[in-house]
Amino acid sequence: MPTTSETPVLDTLAAMTIDSIERCGMNEDMLILTRIAALAAMDAPTISYLAHLGPAVEANVTASQLQDVLVAIAPIVGTARVMSAAGHITEALGVAIAVADAEIQAQVNGQ
Repeated sequence: MPTTSETPVLDTLAAMTIDSIERCGMNEDMLILTRIAALAAMDAPTISYLAHLGPAVEANVTASQLQDVLVAIAPIVGTARVMSAAGHITEALGVAIAVADAEIQAQVNGQ
């Protein structure tokens, strides 16, 4: 089946995510926290956490809740994975802040 989209990978990931959300009975914050735990368990890269920042903000997930998740899974996934996850989350937040700053600067400059 040929695709006409210029972003077939992102489109597929978005469709999978939507399908998962529609089939899941969890509330939004629990869903995001569960996904963060899964990302930490598999030592996911920064971009995976970045993809969850917007939904986490929309679900009112707090930094305290993220820390609680990392504390809860530490005995299962280990120190190295938890520290890696904390670093990737921090990097993702930095990227999100940089993008937001660039967008604000572009608006200020009338671009």
